[in-house]
Order: sequence, then C-alpha cells, then structure tokens
Amino acid sequence: MSRVAKANVTIPAGVDVSMTAETIKVKGKGGELSLALNPQVVISNNEGKLSFVPANESRDADALAGTFRQLVNNMVKGVTEGFEKKLTLIGVGYKAAVQGTKLNLAVGYSHPVNFEMPAGITITTPTPTEVVVKGADRQAVGQLAAEIRAVRPPEPYKGKGIRYADEKVVIKETKKK
Repeated sequence: MSRVAKANVTIPAGVDVSMTAETIKVKGKGGELSLALNPQVVISNNEGKLSFVPANESRDADALAGTFRQLVNNMVKGVTEGFEKKLTLIGVGYKAAVQGTKLNLAVGYSHPVNFEMPAGITITTPTPTEVVVKGADRQAVGQLAAEIRAVRPPEPYKGKGIRYADEKVVIKETKKK
C-alpha cells in the first residue's frame, strides 16, 4: 500500500466533509472545494478521520489512493488556512498594480499585461514589485502564479524578470574575448 495513503486526514473543527458516490466536498471558512472520486479508491470517515484504501491490488489503485489522500488533505488545508505564492519583480521600471479584479503588469513590454482574477483567488501587491496570490485551491493558486511568472521569466545574465520569492536564479558569466 502507498505510504502516503497510510496516513489519515484529520478533519479540524469548523470543516464539513460530505461524500457522495462520485464527489467529495470540503467546506470551511475559506470556501468550498469539490473533487471527483475514482472507483479504485475507497474513502471512509471514522470519527473525524478520513482513510484511503485501494479498492483492489493493482498498482494504479495503490498510486491513486495516495494521490487522493494528498488532494483531500490539500482541500482541508485550503479551506482552513489557504495557500499563497509570492512573486517578486526585478528590473528597472518593473511594477505591478491591482485595479479592481485585474492585475496590471508593466514588465518592459510596449504594452501593459493584464491578468483577470479567477473566482476564489485574490491577488494583492504590498509593494509595486511584489505580487501575492492567495486562495483555497492549491492547484489554481500555483497555476495562476506560474502564468504570471511566464510573462517575463528571469533571464540568466542580469536576473531581470518575475520570479518566486524563494527562487534562486543562477547568474551566468558573460562571454569573454
């Protein structure tokens, strides 16, 4: 059995988990998330602890049990604490601003780049060179942060661009004569 699936998911107070034959829904103060279930994984709720067991002895069922355990754990963590990704803009004149439901980036192009905020995700700019993406859905937060970073990824010679706050960019040495 998967090592990840052996660990149970504890449901904290204030979080409501409801299961049907095809979906599992997690509801808390951070919002409501749902996930389509797979028939190869059996989920059971034992007094506030969710356990995940493969339905048969196949490798696929074993892998899916661990995957679903982690996805549900991320859903529970998302509706209680939430997830966030921090991005920094490095370069002369690079700045970001939130205007209503749009993120406006000025990162060296002849035109500003605008991002629409999806439902359930908030974007803030504490300073003009910092962007913070927050939300309950870990996948959606990471995807939006990756799309923002892809507008101007850090280049290897000066390090200019948009990078994650904890990202280390290795600066290359320029060519010598």
